Amino acid sequence: MENQTTVTEFILMGLSSDPKLQVFLFLVFLVIYLITLMGNMLIMLVIRADPHLHTPMYFFLSNLSFVDLCYSSVTVPKMLVNFLSEQKTISIDSCLIQMFFFLASGTTEIFMLSAMAYDRYEAICHPLNYIQNMSKWVCIQLACGAWTIGFTVAVVNTFLVLRVHFCKFNKINHFCCEIPPVLHISCSDTLANEVVVLTSSVIVGLGSSSVIIVSYILIIATILRIRSTERRHKAFSTCGSHLTVVLLFYVTAFFKYLRPTSGSSFEKLVTVQYSILTPMLNPIIYSLKNKEVKTALRKVLGKTLCFPSTMVPK
Repeated sequence: MENQTTVTEFILMGLSSDPKLQVFLFLVFLVIYLITLMGNMLIMLVIRADPHLHTPMYFFLSNLSFVDLCYSSVTVPKMLVNFLSEQKTISIDSCLIQMFFFLASGTTEIFMLSAMAYDRYEAICHPLNYIQNMSKWVCIQLACGAWTIGFTVAVVNTFLVLRVHFCKFNKINHFCCEIPPVLHISCSDTLANEVVVLTSSVIVGLGSSSVIIVSYILIIATILRIRSTERRHKAFSTCGSHLTVVLLFYVTAFFKYLRPTSGSSFEKLVTVQYSILTPMLNPIIYSLKNKEVKTALRKVLGKTLCFPSTMVPK
């Protein structure tokens, strides 16, 4: 790619050009990033520490937290640096690396949510065979499948960007190297890239959303057949956190990638929603809506807070 272009680096325009606003945005996104790191790391720690959470549901939740850590860390650190820098540049190689991991993390998250929906389907619709149907090996296969699809989509789309020329413009009207705004400044014909991006978005979107929709149709049908109101409420409550996370992520992500235009302030905010805010909110949603996670959190935090007293000689 370097032999085909005179451009050696890009300039990320970011969310705002106002210096005072950039300082404020730096503080806001720093807090968001710290909450994201602490929240998702705490979820993984709690699931690992509590044997009661060593179940398929929490196996996928732990994987989701790790994906969220990766997703947020791909863009936010560079964004924070650029908020306080005069030269908001990124090399072409760094831009491609960021693009690759951004796509890989986002696509993996989509299919991890699908695996979680399938897990809820097995738990509610086939409770007697749940342990057998969602064995450790099956869970590992589903998680590995999500990661494999994520990296495959990222490889295909990033490889096609390698064939694009950047010979005049180098200002990306975005805060990260997402494919649509990068293609927008190319001096090559990017029709093939746009077709592949749209096609992969449709395939990924329809494939993952079909699993979720079908799973929840069957789940709702099963719950409605339960006579006990208490059991019905208990069954549906196990899906509440997952449904909330799905709506937060899918609506904004699909809206972004199914629209042909790029570069508007609104679209930047949409990207912030699904790639930065959602990874921060996921552990909060699961902590607030899930009694088992809240109980495990109290145990882990209680042991942590009590730990210093054990060091004091009697």
